[in-house]
Formats: sequence, structure tokens, C-alpha cells
Amino acid sequence: MEVTEVLLPGVGVRYDFTTGRGERFAVVTRRSGDVEFMTYGDDPDAPRPLWRLDADEAEVVAEVLGAPRIAERFADLTKEIPGLGAGQVPVTGSSPYAGRPLGDTRARTLTGASIVAVVRDDTVVASPRPDEILRPGDILVVIGTHEGIAGVQAIISG
Repeated sequence: MEVTEVLLPGVGVRYDFTTGRGERFAVVTRRSGDVEFMTYGDDPDAPRPLWRLDADEAEVVAEVLGAPRIAERFADLTKEIPGLGAGQVPVTGSSPYAGRPLGDTRARTLTGASIVAVVRDDTVVASPRPDEILRPGDILVVIGTHEGIAGVQAIISG
């Protein structure tokens, strides 16, 4: 399915796609975390609202649909800030930090990039503390410059 992203400066991002039934559908993720769902005919500027979720409700739905959505939200937000990016860094069994606390990586100090979440199976540890133990299979959600994200990748990989 093809999804078109439309940046809405100062608002967020709109995702447009056509369902298998031929209906045109849009999801707007606002900078506030609120999410709006709508449908429209041929004119995307004339949507028909379906429902709106506040940030907390959107997070619940995101967890139900799949924890990796949090990484997408950070990526969406970084599109609006030049020079800032979001990345996902896997923790493998061979990582020198598997089984060790996140703080041991010194990632932010060494790279300037921040690990803002740990995706573990179907759960998300948002704003992980330095004492969060990293496990093989974890995905670290990293915000920073492209160089900073690559630096975190290098640290975690060993």
C-alpha cells in the first residue's frame, strides 16, 4: 500500500492512502501528539472527520498496533527540525552492552545523541533511565544528528 506523507508546517504530518475498498483515508499526527483520522473524496482539503485521539489515547492505539510506531513518531517530529534525525539501533547478543545498564554506554556524552526509548518485544520503555538494562533484541530509538546516531550505532555494536 502506498502512503503519501505531507508535511504540515507548525501542525505535524498527514499520511494519505487509499484502502483496499477504494476509500481515501488520512491520518494527521499533530506535534502535540494528538492524532486525527479522516476520509475524503477527490479533494484532500475537504476531509470528513472520523475521530480524534489525544496524545495518551494515540499512544494506547500505537501500542496495540505495534510498538515500533513510537520510532515513527519521533522520525515525523524530526522532519520539522533541520539537522535533527531519528534512528533505530538494535542491541544484538554480541553487543558489549547487552545485559548492561544503558548509562554504561555514555552515548549522549560521547555522541550528543539521546536514546529516547527502548522498544522491547511489544512494549516501549519511553525515556529510559540510565539503570535500564539493555537486552539482546532491544531496539534503541535515538534522536540526534546523523553523525550522533551513527556514533550510537558504533558504540552499541562494539
